[in-house]
Amino acid sequence: MKDINFLKEHNVDINKSLELFGDLETYNETLYEFKNGIDGKLQQIAKFYQEQDMPNYAIYVHSLKSDCKYFGFLKLAELSYEHEMKSKANDYNYVKENYQALIEEANNVKEIVNEYLEDTTTFSNDTESLDEDIILVADDSEVIRIFVKKIFDADYELAFAKDGEETLNIIKEHENDNRLKAILLDLNMPKVNGFAVLDYMKEHNLLDKMPVTIVTGDSSSEAINKAFTYDIVDMLNKPFSESKIRDVVEKTINSNKAS
Repeated sequence: MKDINFLKEHNVDINKSLELFGDLETYNETLYEFKNGIDGKLQQIAKFYQEQDMPNYAIYVHSLKSDCKYFGFLKLAELSYEHEMKSKANDYNYVKENYQALIEEANNVKEIVNEYLEDTTTFSNDTESLDEDIILVADDSEVIRIFVKKIFDADYELAFAKDGEETLNIIKEHENDNRLKAILLDLNMPKVNGFAVLDYMKEHNLLDKMPVTIVTGDSSSEAINKAFTYDIVDMLNKPFSESKIRDVVEKTINSNKAS
């Protein structure tokens, strides 16, 4: 693995990233997950670009934007944000004209990551299933899931869902027990979005039993106002630090106890 100055020389905002991750070890470990997952994410982006499916294209460039913010790849984060906004507005002409620039910068980031890591270490994400309280992390970003796992794995059993469909399946599995103590729910997920998950939980009177905090990169007033029409505990915007996610998880779990 190269020295951290290699990242700085390539205009990676590593100082801001370390404020979020807390230490270089956590940054490096999670960066491996980004490296392992970016090709799959770019394949989905290419698929929906070719199909001119702007709603699903927006979901995946949004996820790419969030990951890049965490790791300090600000140019790719900004490009992804522009594609997200334009695809949400169904502006396929903009996406088509600027798609190659997005892909070229993504490939540039991949080269930086590969050279920095040099594939000298691998990390295992296998965990033993424990019969204890569960935190459900529903987010299509592997980076977010691994980051939260590293923080809470010693204290809770963690369940992960990469889309809204998986989220609903886990919620339904635990409707009749009391193990699911908190849900960290992203709003922009494939297949079934976060609002559809909230609709299901509201319809089945589960929001008190399984308290939800929204964790999202969508800071628009429309999304925020709509989210708070549901009985959620709180909302946390990405990117977030370890201290912020610890605070909001404690608040969410205590909300469960209070009910």
